[in-house]
Amino acid sequence: MKIFNKVKGDAGERKACEYLIKQNYKILITNHRNSGGEIDIIAKQGALTVFVEVKTRTDKTFGFAAEAVDFKKQQKIKTAATLYAQKYNIEQMRFDVVEVYIKSGEINHIVNAF
Repeated sequence: MKIFNKVKGDAGERKACEYLIKQNYKILITNHRNSGGEIDIIAKQGALTVFVEVKTRTDKTFGFAAEAVDFKKQQKIKTAATLYAQKYNIEQMRFDVVEVYIKSGEINHIVNAF
């Protein structure tokens, strides 16, 4: 099951990158890790740096994918993003969530999610 989830997650992240590129985002890095945690996608939208959490699900049977980005997960992402921002002198940033649903091919981009 873990291997399937990893494959599904990787596929979702690729789809999210493709979607963001079509929306005129520039992908800077994927799967960035530092002592604060991991960020799925770091992208630029103009002068704004966007930290994106990608959640991939087969379908919506068990609810919306973004529901998995709870307060604890948000704090980990914010910690990792803050370390990245300090290292690269970033002042303008935003946190988004991209939901990817495999069966339907639906992508839902939640801008300024937290």
